[in-house]
Amino acid sequence: MSGGTVSAAEVWKFGRLASRWWDPTGPMRPLHRMNPARIGWIEGLLAGPTRILDVGCGGGLAAEALARRGHDVLGIDAADEAIKVARAHAEGRGLRLAYRTCLAEDLVAEGLRFPAITALEVIEHVPDPAGFVRVLAGLLEPGGLLVLSTLNRTRRSWIVGKLGAEYVLRMLPVGTHDWKAFITPAELAGMLRAAGLRVGQTCGLLVDPLTGRWRTGRDMGVNYMMAAVR
Repeated sequence: MSGGTVSAAEVWKFGRLASRWWDPTGPMRPLHRMNPARIGWIEGLLAGPTRILDVGCGGGLAAEALARRGHDVLGIDAADEAIKVARAHAEGRGLRLAYRTCLAEDLVAEGLRFPAITALEVIEHVPDPAGFVRVLAGLLEPGGLLVLSTLNRTRRSWIVGKLGAEYVLRMLPVGTHDWKAFITPAELAGMLRAAGLRVGQTCGLLVDPLTGRWRTGRDMGVNYMMAAVR
């Protein structure tokens, strides 16, 4: 599946990894380790349980974690293989969680709106980041919250997030990221404002090299998160 904010090549790349999405030692190992810090930060922005749209949900790591915290979550992804894995993993857990294979544009066409939207480690993989942000903004209710996480385009992110993660430590499959597609916080904030959103809190996502545990902090030189409100 492809569209204005989705690359068919990226969908294929991540779809072929779907069977190993929930393997904490597999190709999604960094996301498994990063997830508690991501979810904890998002939870701190929300006033309580709410409806959340998770765009580019993949196999459901973030969507399921949010649902376990009491939120009513819809996860969408263009890769049907990933959605099947997400559904299978969530089956029988009694969560308020649903998945669809579709594009964000499809939900806009249906007139759907959400009080909260997450798009985590997604925007660096889309062909038109500004267009993607506009679509997400169109899915927000007035006063709604949008949270994105991505990689900063710095020399350090190339060393750590590209060279180190893919070629040296083999934490990610080679070719997972294109450093030129990384987005600086200033660029992302500009896209959000151009889409009619007000930029709110930001934070860096930092890994302890000794323990492998992730936490939030001020350093946004590699991984970071940004929130905005409509």
